[in-house]
Amino acid sequence: MNTSASCELLERLISIESVNPTLVPGGAGEAELARFVASWLEDAGLEVDLHELAPSRANVIARVRGSGSGRSLILNGHLDTVGLAGNADGVTPRVEDGRLYGRGAYDMKGSLAAIMLAAAEASRSSLSGDVIVTAVADEEDGSIGTEAVVERVRADGAIVTEPTDLRLALSHRGFVWLELEARGLAAHGSRYDLGVDAITKLSEALAGVRDLDARFARAMPHPVLGRASVHASLIEGGHELSTYPDRCVLKVERRTLPGETVQQVEDELRAVAGEASVRSFFSREPLETSPDEAIVATFQRHAEAVLGRAPEVIGVPFWTDAALLAAAGIPTVVFGPRGEGAHADLEWVELADVERLAEILLATATEFCA
Repeated sequence: MNTSASCELLERLISIESVNPTLVPGGAGEAELARFVASWLEDAGLEVDLHELAPSRANVIARVRGSGSGRSLILNGHLDTVGLAGNADGVTPRVEDGRLYGRGAYDMKGSLAAIMLAAAEASRSSLSGDVIVTAVADEEDGSIGTEAVVERVRADGAIVTEPTDLRLALSHRGFVWLELEARGLAAHGSRYDLGVDAITKLSEALAGVRDLDARFARAMPHPVLGRASVHASLIEGGHELSTYPDRCVLKVERRTLPGETVQQVEDELRAVAGEASVRSFFSREPLETSPDEAIVATFQRHAEAVLGRAPEVIGVPFWTDAALLAAAGIPTVVFGPRGEGAHADLEWVELADVERLAEILLATATEFCA
């Protein structure tokens, strides 16, 4: 891959602000960046669809069309970033000592540039199956982008290019968000005979969350993901000092391992919640891709050829869109470049890794879709 071309493309991607507006009110969203990506890929010879998901939110789905007799492969990367952390220079890329700095460089516009470059090269090949680029919105929040993709696209394998420091991730944890609610009876603070304190009624649930996490710490961990976990995240109750609180709500996050279900998580919390009610209100499944899947072996072979060593196989603690693709029946791996600063003030990616990633993606796609 051409070093100057990859650097120039990544600088252009970073210079287009795509802060997720759900996370940061006033963020630009992905639409402008999606239009640039769509135009660039169309100029490179791909069949391109631009899908508006909501005002300022958009996906790009682009295809290198094969003859129709081979396997298809998704190359997935997200367009959105977290906020600029008060640093307007976050959209002014700079290169220093082989690193490119800027918001999204590591998470994950470096990977997006690699996908685009690999797809452009693949469009010059005669393939049997399709190479499908999905540049998606909203991964940093609700993943409406990849949710829309799995309704439209089917494939035999997928590579999600989240940054993994050149290690191959086949698994990650999921999560469940739950609300625990205790009810009391409002009364004047002097009327102990009438008032029922909802906050203290929730104390058993708080202790239960603590004890449940301690139990996970003693359990046999997953081979690469470690243990499950649960923690109290937010608590709200009461109106004023001189009134018995009639309601107290605790919001809890439970990080899940492959094989654990939302129903199991709810049942665990109910068992320790005392008088509090328990309901889940949002969840994402874990990822666990079998090493026997064809995409795994193909990817490993070409990653080793480019890197000069076999990539370490790992699980990552964070959630990714790979779980949505896998849940749709598409075997999926996660692999991306080295760098630092995801969600931090200062963010950078190794430029050489952007080129390495593009080479690996191209070689994998060429064989997988042959």
